[in-house]
Amino acid sequence: MTTDNTCMAGDGDGEREPDPSDSLRTFGAVVQALREHAGLTRAQFGELVRFSKHTVASVELGRRMPDESFVERAEEVLGNTGALRKAARFLARGEPGLAAWFRRWARLERVAVSLCTYECRLVPGLLQSEGYVRALYENDIPPLTDRELEELVTARVERQRLLYERPNTTFDFIVEEAVFMRRLGGVEVTRELLDLILELASLRNVTLQIMPANCEQHACLAGPVRLVETPERRRFAYSEGQQNGRLIADPKEVCRIEMRYARLRSQALSPKDSRGLLERMRGAL
Repeated sequence: MTTDNTCMAGDGDGEREPDPSDSLRTFGAVVQALREHAGLTRAQFGELVRFSKHTVASVELGRRMPDESFVERAEEVLGNTGALRKAARFLARGEPGLAAWFRRWARLERVAVSLCTYECRLVPGLLQSEGYVRALYENDIPPLTDRELEELVTARVERQRLLYERPNTTFDFIVEEAVFMRRLGGVEVTRELLDLILELASLRNVTLQIMPANCEQHACLAGPVRLVETPERRRFAYSEGQQNGRLIADPKEVCRIEMRYARLRSQALSPKDSRGLLERMRGAL
């Protein structure tokens, strides 16, 4: 189950979404299917609903939030079934600062009963300081605009509020020691980052373990992964690569990843020893 990234660009046709949301894409597909079933071109349909064919295209492609008049006129032209009116209630805009492929996972994060993260590339997003986030995105290729960078920084910092706002949700992190050895952004940024992580790791609902660099066994060599449990006791996993992410719902595959994560917890340093290692790293800066 994957989603593709979409360019953050405007086409000058009304209010375009920075990234189409799943609900906008679905609504647009329904409009297109009903229009084609009625035997209408976009231009013909546009005349009937009194919108340009370009606006019709933007709605059908999920790039524009349809206003109320569009929905009402489309209903009248396409049979008055009530389907578009009902579907329009559930429309949501794309979320600035979140990649299109990450949004489904972000929604699961917000309602999670438990969240487990293993990371070997960089500090997990929920533990990143603002300076670290800026350093990450300032190293992005191709370079970001100032607006894009600020949206990404804001979204990342906002996500971190989950740790405080959901005290009954358990957040477990296992991070490779090498990640903390990287001085991304410089010494001052690294100091700020370690101070924040030590603060967050002291919360009762947060557990941090470090996977030592000299460990001879490792259960998650296949790469970084996240696990979530929803209030309905459903379990999902998520893996991410360059320019893509994969939400895993198949129970057998999720179970396999859970077994790997459980073994990795036994191989990593204890939370107490992990904190001691971070404090020594912080003291050496």
